[in-house]
Amino acid sequence: MTVLSALSPTVRDTIESNDLIVFDGVCVLCSGFFKFVTRVDTDRRFRFVTAQSPLGQAIYRDLGLPTDEFETNIVIVDGTIHQRMDAFAAAMRALGWPWRVLSMAAWLPGPVKDPLYHAIARNRYRIFGRTDSCMIPSPDVRGRFLDLPA
Repeated sequence: MTVLSALSPTVRDTIESNDLIVFDGVCVLCSGFFKFVTRVDTDRRFRFVTAQSPLGQAIYRDLGLPTDEFETNIVIVDGTIHQRMDAFAAAMRALGWPWRVLSMAAWLPGPVKDPLYHAIARNRYRIFGRTDSCMIPSPDVRGRFLDLPA
């Protein structure tokens, strides 16, 4: 597990104590996950950042991840940074019932969940599609992005 102190002070100050989802804004699958979370997160727990944004790029850089391929899903919950399938599981756990049941994905053994995650991540554009640009959120959702003016 990685904690917020792994990030640069500037990035930490921007994130503050927010739970955060960093997603590939041009990936149809990733944007679908973002839309799902905004719909079911009735407590508005999560804030958002696209991987393509300057803040998203800084988070990827701080974590030693490539800043041109966004195959790693990042979710920060309660100051802990989760990646890949564990990120999905952390988000589901944080959303509560009935979504919490999907957090069982974290219990899959590494030799199963890591290849499964990587196969989907590497092929997500081919399978699910890609848009030409990041989506423009509604004014209500826009306020939940850490890197966009409200």
